[in-house]
Amino acid sequence: MSALTALVTFKPVTTADVELLVNISRETFFAAFAHLNNANDMEVYAAVSFNHQQLKKELNTAGAKFIFAMLDHEVVGFMKLNTGTAQNEFKDMNSLEVERLYVLSAYQGKQIGSQMLKFALAMALTYQHESIWLGVWEHNHSAIRLYERMGFSHCGSHDFMLGNDRQTDLLMKKTLNKKSDVKIHIALLV
Repeated sequence: MSALTALVTFKPVTTADVELLVNISRETFFAAFAHLNNANDMEVYAAVSFNHQQLKKELNTAGAKFIFAMLDHEVVGFMKLNTGTAQNEFKDMNSLEVERLYVLSAYQGKQIGSQMLKFALAMALTYQHESIWLGVWEHNHSAIRLYERMGFSHCGSHDFMLGNDRQTDLLMKKTLNKKSDVKIHIALLV
């Protein structure tokens, strides 16, 4: 690992963590997109999507799993992985969806997002999924480049409502090769 890369560990999020999940969801979402969008649309979306009741509901949804990315026992990001009917688009029983993947701005540029995506790939392989997919805002060029570097390719698009603003998310998918020589290190905290 390079000097800028820190080893990330992963911890499943539970309903006891909902306050932290609400806070990091809002913080990372606003840091990533507020400067590119209308403030009212951002607030409307966040009020609906990142509140205690909604996130508890998502935490208790069968097939949905939130994971904290940890660096030196501190939460530095999170992701939401969906399987089966918890998926938003394809609902393919042999796929895993990465619905959310966010890193706190202070920790960006340290390969944390890449490690999180590798963790998601490892989870998909562990559970013998044939593919992994995600949606990404068409203007989130740095995320699109990361996903392309990790072997994802464009497979469609869908509308995403940010408040009253209809936006386009690109759908990207990677077919998994179980015989791949890709080595993925996972340190999963229980």
